[in-house]
Amino acid sequence: MVFRSGYQGTVGDSVSLSGIGVHSGQAATMTIHPSDEDTGIIFLRTNLPGSRDIEIKADWSAISATALCTVLGDPEGAFVSTVEHALAALRALGVDNALIEVDGPEVPIMDGSSASFVDAIDSVGVVQQSKRRKVLRILKPVRVDAGDAFGELRPHAGSRFEVSIAYDHSSIGHQEMVFDLSPDGFRDEISRARTFGFLKDVEHLWANNFALGSSLENAVVLGDDEIVNPEGPRWRDEFVRHKILDSIGDLALAGLPIEGCYRSHKGGHKLNFTMLKALFADPTAYEIVDGQQTAERVRRERAGDEVNVRLEAAALLPETN
Repeated sequence: MVFRSGYQGTVGDSVSLSGIGVHSGQAATMTIHPSDEDTGIIFLRTNLPGSRDIEIKADWSAISATALCTVLGDPEGAFVSTVEHALAALRALGVDNALIEVDGPEVPIMDGSSASFVDAIDSVGVVQQSKRRKVLRILKPVRVDAGDAFGELRPHAGSRFEVSIAYDHSSIGHQEMVFDLSPDGFRDEISRARTFGFLKDVEHLWANNFALGSSLENAVVLGDDEIVNPEGPRWRDEFVRHKILDSIGDLALAGLPIEGCYRSHKGGHKLNFTMLKALFADPTAYEIVDGQQTAERVRRERAGDEVNVRLEAAALLPETN
């Protein structure tokens, strides 16, 4: 579980990645630096006009746009976009505190997944810090609806994502997945799932300054009835796995790990943001608790579940007397 340690964590050393922004098409270098306890995740925008550097906290209140990606900061000034893939890797691997220096307007897209960010963090390791981790525990269901799409946070012992999608395309259709967040689970099951888009939308996106850096090297591209990428998908359900990846990154903007289950259907960045706004609008829906207590509670509840499964299995055995 992501709650297995009751202490905060940061990266063991500075580590850099370089690439282009999928929407801006501009080159950028991102460097993840270690940071002190209780500082959280902060983006440092450099290379701005006037040689000034500006800090942008990775917090839901700093979200300024959610069209096709999540943008933090002032769209007319200092901002950083497409933060979700990096944030997902940091949250999944237990990095609570880091300073992320970015010298362009967008986090590099790399291969369209979180895999490069995971590799970068793993290359320097995650260091346990001296202060206890705090966890945002969901106390009651909170739900938002948007047409036939919805998002819901509800109580759960752990950090679970139950996500479903539905597209009128033969390569996607209806897909759903339940994922319990853990470092190894994220590495193996989610981190390599790539962003995706439709070839028919390209001209419209370009006209609106989106997808200027998109290519078959950093996205799964869908034609009228096929996947254009010659290598095909990494999983048959890579599309819903990427939606889970995005949800982990967007919900990391709560500022603390969430103990609860996030359910979404036909969701995206806008729905994830609306979900966070709804959660924080109701102070009775959550509490902030000690991470060690959370880890112990999760272990107890899961141990109880395992006992119940064994008892139920034993009850099905034939009588021997």
